Amino acid sequence: MPVTSDYEGLLRGAALRVTRPRLAVLAAVHEHPHADTDSIIDLVRGRAGDVSHQAVYDVLRALTTAGLVRRIQPSGSVSRYEARVGDNHHHVVCRGCGTIADVDCATGEAPCLTASDDNGFLIDEAEVVYWGLCPNCLLRTDGRGATRPARTGTLDRPTEDPVRSSA
Repeated sequence: MPVTSDYEGLLRGAALRVTRPRLAVLAAVHEHPHADTDSIIDLVRGRAGDVSHQAVYDVLRALTTAGLVRRIQPSGSVSRYEARVGDNHHHVVCRGCGTIADVDCATGEAPCLTASDDNGFLIDEAEVVYWGLCPNCLLRTDGRGATRPARTGTLDRPTEDPVRSSA
Protein backbone atom coordinates (compact mmCIF):
# COMPACT_ATOMS: atom_id res chain seq x y z
CA MET A 1 0.00 0.00 0.00
CA PRO A 2 1.51 3.36 -0.98
CA VAL A 3 2.26 5.94 1.71
CA THR A 4 1.77 9.73 1.69
CA SER A 5 5.19 10.39 0.14
CA ASP A 6 4.28 8.02 -2.72
CA TYR A 7 1.07 9.97 -3.34
CA GLU A 8 3.02 13.24 -3.25
CA GLY A 9 5.39 11.82 -5.87
CA LEU A 10 2.49 10.71 -8.06
CA LEU A 11 0.94 14.18 -7.92
CA ARG A 12 4.23 15.95 -8.66
CA GLY A 13 4.96 13.50 -11.47
CA ALA A 14 1.63 14.45 -13.04
CA ALA A 15 2.40 18.18 -12.60
CA LEU A 16 -0.35 18.56 -9.99
CA ARG A 17 -0.02 20.57 -6.79
CA VAL A 18 0.16 18.51 -3.62
CA THR A 19 -2.89 19.38 -1.52
CA ARG A 20 -4.55 17.73 1.46
CA PRO A 21 -7.74 16.86 -0.51
CA ARG A 22 -5.73 15.37 -3.40
CA LEU A 23 -3.67 13.25 -1.01
CA ALA A 24 -6.82 12.08 0.78
CA VAL A 25 -8.64 11.21 -2.46
CA LEU A 26 -5.62 9.31 -3.81
CA ALA A 27 -5.36 7.35 -0.56
CA ALA A 28 -9.09 6.56 -0.58
CA VAL A 29 -9.03 5.31 -4.17
CA HIS A 30 -5.91 3.20 -3.55
CA GLU A 31 -7.34 1.69 -0.37
CA HIS A 32 -10.88 1.12 -1.72
CA PRO A 33 -10.82 0.07 -5.38
CA HIS A 34 -14.09 0.57 -7.29
CA ALA A 35 -15.48 2.97 -4.66
CA ASP A 36 -18.22 5.35 -5.73
CA THR A 37 -18.01 9.12 -5.26
CA ASP A 38 -20.14 9.21 -2.09
CA SER A 39 -17.95 6.56 -0.46
CA ILE A 40 -14.82 8.48 -1.46
CA ILE A 41 -16.28 11.69 0.01
CA ASP A 42 -16.92 9.89 3.33
CA LEU A 43 -13.41 8.42 3.36
CA VAL A 44 -11.81 11.79 2.50
CA ARG A 45 -13.74 13.58 5.24
CA GLY A 46 -12.62 10.93 7.72
CA ARG A 47 -9.02 11.49 6.69
CA ALA A 48 -8.83 15.21 5.87
CA GLY A 49 -11.71 16.81 7.74
CA ASP A 50 -14.31 19.06 6.19
CA VAL A 51 -13.85 18.78 2.41
CA SER A 52 -16.73 19.80 0.15
CA HIS A 53 -18.45 17.50 -2.30
CA GLN A 54 -17.35 19.80 -5.12
CA ALA A 55 -13.72 19.64 -4.03
CA VAL A 56 -13.78 15.83 -4.16
CA TYR A 57 -15.47 15.88 -7.57
CA ASP A 58 -12.85 18.37 -8.83
CA VAL A 59 -9.99 16.26 -7.45
CA LEU A 60 -11.39 13.07 -9.00
CA ARG A 61 -11.69 14.85 -12.36
CA ALA A 62 -8.11 16.17 -12.13
CA LEU A 63 -6.71 12.79 -11.10
CA THR A 64 -8.61 11.03 -13.89
CA THR A 65 -7.44 13.57 -16.48
CA ALA A 66 -3.85 13.15 -15.24
CA GLY A 67 -4.14 9.36 -15.54
CA LEU A 68 -3.61 8.73 -11.83
CA VAL A 69 -7.03 7.14 -11.36
CA ARG A 70 -9.47 5.45 -13.71
CA ARG A 71 -13.21 6.08 -13.79
CA ILE A 72 -15.44 3.14 -14.64
CA GLN A 73 -19.20 3.00 -14.90
CA PRO A 74 -20.71 -0.44 -15.46
CA SER A 75 -24.20 -0.32 -16.94
CA GLY A 76 -26.71 0.85 -14.36
CA SER A 77 -24.04 1.89 -11.88
CA VAL A 78 -22.80 5.21 -10.60
CA SER A 79 -19.23 6.19 -11.45
CA ARG A 80 -16.57 4.23 -9.63
CA TYR A 81 -12.87 4.92 -9.31
CA GLU A 82 -9.78 2.76 -9.15
CA ALA A 83 -6.05 3.33 -8.93
CA ARG A 84 -5.15 0.51 -11.30
CA VAL A 85 -4.22 2.46 -14.41
CA GLY A 86 -1.88 1.96 -17.32
CA ASP A 87 -3.10 -1.47 -18.28
CA ASN A 88 -6.18 -2.63 -20.12
CA HIS A 89 -7.80 -4.82 -17.49
CA HIS A 90 -11.51 -5.52 -17.42
CA HIS A 91 -14.15 -6.00 -14.72
CA VAL A 92 -16.62 -8.58 -13.50
CA VAL A 93 -19.79 -7.32 -11.80
CA CYS A 94 -22.12 -9.35 -9.59
CA ARG A 95 -25.77 -9.02 -10.58
CA GLY A 96 -26.79 -9.85 -7.02
CA CYS A 97 -24.83 -7.52 -4.76
CA GLY A 98 -22.94 -5.25 -7.16
CA THR A 99 -19.43 -6.37 -6.17
CA ILE A 100 -16.86 -5.41 -8.81
CA ALA A 101 -13.56 -7.22 -9.31
CA ASP A 102 -10.69 -6.78 -11.75
CA VAL A 103 -10.12 -9.28 -14.55
CA ASP A 104 -6.81 -9.31 -16.40
CA CYS A 105 -6.81 -9.36 -20.20
CA ALA A 106 -6.69 -12.89 -21.51
CA THR A 107 -4.65 -12.10 -24.60
CA GLY A 108 -1.93 -9.61 -23.66
CA GLU A 109 -1.43 -5.92 -24.30
CA ALA A 110 -4.00 -3.20 -24.96
CA PRO A 111 -6.39 -3.26 -26.62
CA CYS A 112 -6.20 -7.08 -26.09
CA LEU A 113 -9.16 -7.63 -28.45
CA THR A 114 -9.32 -7.12 -32.18
CA ALA A 115 -12.42 -5.48 -33.60
CA SER A 116 -13.95 -7.25 -36.60
CA ASP A 117 -14.09 -3.82 -38.32
CA ASP A 118 -12.27 -0.81 -36.87
CA ASN A 119 -14.11 1.61 -39.21
CA GLY A 120 -10.87 3.52 -39.68
CA PHE A 121 -10.36 4.13 -35.95
CA LEU A 122 -7.02 3.66 -34.23
CA ILE A 123 -8.26 1.49 -31.35
CA ASP A 124 -6.15 1.75 -28.20
CA GLU A 125 -8.43 0.23 -25.56
CA ALA A 126 -11.11 -2.43 -25.23
CA GLU A 127 -13.56 -2.29 -22.35
CA VAL A 128 -15.15 -5.57 -21.35
CA VAL A 129 -17.55 -6.05 -18.46
CA TYR A 130 -18.40 -9.57 -17.41
CA TRP A 131 -21.66 -10.05 -15.49
CA GLY A 132 -22.62 -12.92 -13.21
CA LEU A 133 -22.96 -13.90 -9.58
CA CYS A 134 -20.17 -13.65 -7.03
CA PRO A 135 -19.44 -16.64 -4.76
CA ASN A 136 -21.46 -15.13 -1.88
CA CYS A 137 -24.53 -14.53 -4.05
CA LEU A 138 -24.26 -18.03 -5.52
CA LEU A 139 -24.79 -19.30 -1.99
CA ARG A 140 -28.01 -17.23 -1.79
CA THR A 141 -29.70 -18.55 -4.92
CA ASP A 142 -33.08 -20.25 -5.04
CA GLY A 143 -31.85 -23.32 -6.91
CA ARG A 144 -32.76 -21.92 -10.35
CA GLY A 145 -29.89 -19.43 -10.37
CA ALA A 146 -32.09 -16.45 -9.43
CA THR A 147 -30.97 -14.48 -6.41
CA ARG A 148 -33.32 -13.93 -3.54
CA PRO A 149 -34.92 -10.47 -3.46
CA ALA A 150 -32.94 -9.13 -0.49
CA ARG A 151 -29.84 -7.22 -1.61
CA THR A 152 -26.97 -5.96 0.50
CA GLY A 153 -24.92 -4.30 -2.25
CA THR A 154 -24.80 -0.68 -3.30
CA LEU A 155 -24.81 -1.05 -7.07
CA ASP A 156 -27.67 0.83 -8.67
CA ARG A 157 -28.60 -1.27 -11.67
CA PRO A 158 -31.62 -1.82 -13.88
CA THR A 159 -34.20 -4.19 -12.44
CA GLU A 160 -34.47 -6.01 -15.76
CA ASP A 161 -31.66 -7.70 -17.59
CA PRO A 162 -31.67 -5.89 -20.97
CA VAL A 163 -30.25 -8.95 -22.73
CA ARG A 164 -32.98 -11.26 -21.41
CA SER A 165 -35.83 -8.76 -21.80
CA SER A 166 -35.05 -8.03 -25.45
CA ALA A 167 -35.98 -11.56 -26.57
